[in-house]
Amino acid sequence: MPDSLAVAQNLVSNANEEIQSTSILELITSGGIVGTSIMILLLIALIIAIYIFFERYFTIEKSSHSNSDLMNHIRDFVYDGKIESAIDLCKRTHTPEARMIQKGLLRIGRPIKDISDSIEQTGQLEVYKLEKNINILATISGAAPMVGFLGTVIGMITAFYDLANSTGQVNAKLLSSGIYTAMGTTAAGLVVGIFAYIFYNLLVVKVGKTVYRLQSSVTDFLDLINKPIK
Repeated sequence: MPDSLAVAQNLVSNANEEIQSTSILELITSGGIVGTSIMILLLIALIIAIYIFFERYFTIEKSSHSNSDLMNHIRDFVYDGKIESAIDLCKRTHTPEARMIQKGLLRIGRPIKDISDSIEQTGQLEVYKLEKNINILATISGAAPMVGFLGTVIGMITAFYDLANSTGQVNAKLLSSGIYTAMGTTAAGLVVGIFAYIFYNLLVVKVGKTVYRLQSSVTDFLDLINKPIK
């Protein structure tokens, strides 16, 4: 019984040492120049994806805050014939909604189609600003797994090349180390691609909600200027 316990302790101790010896840093740097370069490239892509996500998220969040009193004030100014006051209010309100309404206010007196077209053009510009750099996340989500798979292919080629040129008995450790290093790039590529894909879709949904709110505000404004001014 004591002998069995000692054997079990030795097995656990050896397993812990083996796990500790395989760190993430070792996994990144053990693939040679090509493998290490690919892992660093994937790490940079992940950092870029995280930065773009949070930068765009807070920018869109700030732009999506609806000022419920804006349209009420605009309505009062328009009914009172104080168009300049309405324009000044929009200039002080730094939101896409205010900038679109401001463009419409500047066109009051022209045909409704001209007003609508000018607001639509401004809206397209505002949406473009909201979607800035989001397409980079889509690119990373598609390219990262492919880059990781490229690292796997190169790693496997290197492993079998080393195996083919080894002298004497086949060294299983040489082959296995090359394989786990190669598979590591695929795993890293998939992780980066999954995160970038999730980030991209979250931002797309958030932009879609903001665009819907802007369209609603524009519709209210066009209905307002179509009504007789008191």
